[in-house]
Amino acid sequence: MSSDPSVYERANGRHRSPRLTWNVLMIAVTGLLLWQVRTAALLDPPAHDPGVRDAAVPAAGDALPGITDDEREYFNIGKDDFLEAEEVKDGLGPRMNLDSCAGCHMQPAVGGSSPSVNPQVAFASKDNGTDAVPPFITENGPVREARFVSNADGTRDGGVHALFTINGRSGAIGCSLTQPDFAAPLAANNVIFRIPTPTFGAGLIEQIPDAAILANGANNGAAKSALGIRGRANFHVSGRTITGQTNNNGNDGTIARFGWKAQNKSLLVFSGEAYNVEMGITNELFQTERDETAKCQYAKTPNSVFNLAATTPAEAMSSIEKFATFMRYLAPPKASTTMPGGSESISNGGKIFNSVGCALCHTPSFTTGDSYSLALRNVPVNLYSDLLVHDMGVGLADGVSQGEAGPREFRTAPLWGLGQRIFFLHDGRTSDLVAAIRMHRSTGSEANGVLARLSFMTEAQKQDLLNFLRSL
Repeated sequence: MSSDPSVYERANGRHRSPRLTWNVLMIAVTGLLLWQVRTAALLDPPAHDPGVRDAAVPAAGDALPGITDDEREYFNIGKDDFLEAEEVKDGLGPRMNLDSCAGCHMQPAVGGSSPSVNPQVAFASKDNGTDAVPPFITENGPVREARFVSNADGTRDGGVHALFTINGRSGAIGCSLTQPDFAAPLAANNVIFRIPTPTFGAGLIEQIPDAAILANGANNGAAKSALGIRGRANFHVSGRTITGQTNNNGNDGTIARFGWKAQNKSLLVFSGEAYNVEMGITNELFQTERDETAKCQYAKTPNSVFNLAATTPAEAMSSIEKFATFMRYLAPPKASTTMPGGSESISNGGKIFNSVGCALCHTPSFTTGDSYSLALRNVPVNLYSDLLVHDMGVGLADGVSQGEAGPREFRTAPLWGLGQRIFFLHDGRTSDLVAAIRMHRSTGSEANGVLARLSFMTEAQKQDLLNFLRSL
């Protein structure tokens, strides 16, 4: 056996193969790398959603500061009506998703988003109701409405298909309706869902001038273009009506801004449509029943209109006017400085939010224009949204068009109040903020460029960002 040191080397008085030496070296290097990975994981653990802030201390639900005594009176009147559970004698149904506004908008306070316990489960049998609970409605899941993407003949649908009927309920004598067949459309991936949007600060959003929205959309054009961000307003200028939907803004050419696809122009339209679609109650804006089965009509149509015989202004107002007034004077959510990591983490997260490009769509602030109410006039609106619709790619596409918003387009969701929301995205598919952010990335999404930047952040930086978001 040769002792040539170029072939063998001596160790502890014995010859060792170069291959063996190489293997030992690789094992040592691998061990070092694993130790470094473990050490890095300890020093920079994976970022996680810090979770819903204490709902026992709601950061929203009060009236706007600075409103007059008269405005506060009508705010409270509207809130009472918003909380009221409707019955058959009031015009409930004959098809509906729930029986009150607050049932859908309750987290973390009246006017918010979907609560932790879904009231639709109990509502199915409320007041002797005989309906079954659809499989996509669960006690701990979000409040949902269901839409069919297409009709049986392949034409586009997109409208809301109410979950429940008035069958068996008090006053519904002689009415017999069939619930929609959800099983077959679910199997064919023809059903999409929507969850309630929070209404905190909605009156401020209503008062943002169109010119401000358009000017903001044109700002930072080079930065947006580099990241593939476009965005456009939902003007509703076409005048078209899609089956099961209403073009709420006609041809006036102004910007709609409420709803998941910015399909509603104003809080009054938002209220009128929800009253009709979600509770089946006809009103000043939507005067025909969605289901005109003669044996199932137990109240005058329209059910809720301006009362000409009233003796006081409050008694004269229709329900949708009261709802709109309540939401118009509902204060925006308050941010927190008590997140894990404290104010320094929140501050760092806010800087990252801006540097990676989140703020290019989630515009931190606007200012309202002129208003009849001093509380709404020329005040900041820290909503974190540009109120435009953006292409969110195939991952979030729902196949439904509303107004000028297409099947893959959604309004930039305002982030104020996010700290106390339980369910995320238009269909409530996740309660994990990390998952919700990741789901913004898919083929064709305008968020891809921002998500790519975010992927280069350290886990500590990502955690600061999540703490910032949960502080809003």
